[in-house]
Amino acid sequence: MTHTFDFDGRTIPFTPGQSIGAALVAAGIRAWRTTRAGDRPRGLFCGIGVCFDCLIEVDDVPNQRACLVPATAGMRVRAQEGTGRGHLAV
Repeated sequence: MTHTFDFDGRTIPFTPGQSIGAALVAAGIRAWRTTRAGDRPRGLFCGIGVCFDCLIEVDDVPNQRACLVPATAGMRVRAQEGTGRGHLAV
């Protein structure tokens, strides 16, 4: 049985216990957010939750660290731009 989640409309397979970040890298996706200044691409850097480079939106909740969040079947994962707070209109 293959476990999958959705990333920006793309089906991503994962192994139980694997983080979102690990599954994305295994699928060949190396960047999923942009920086606030300069719109530079970011993905996994430290892989242990220290650096915050891997922030991503999971099930409509922004600023989740992809290296720490376990992949779950059926979850909706989206690339994040900037602060991830555009929906707040502040």
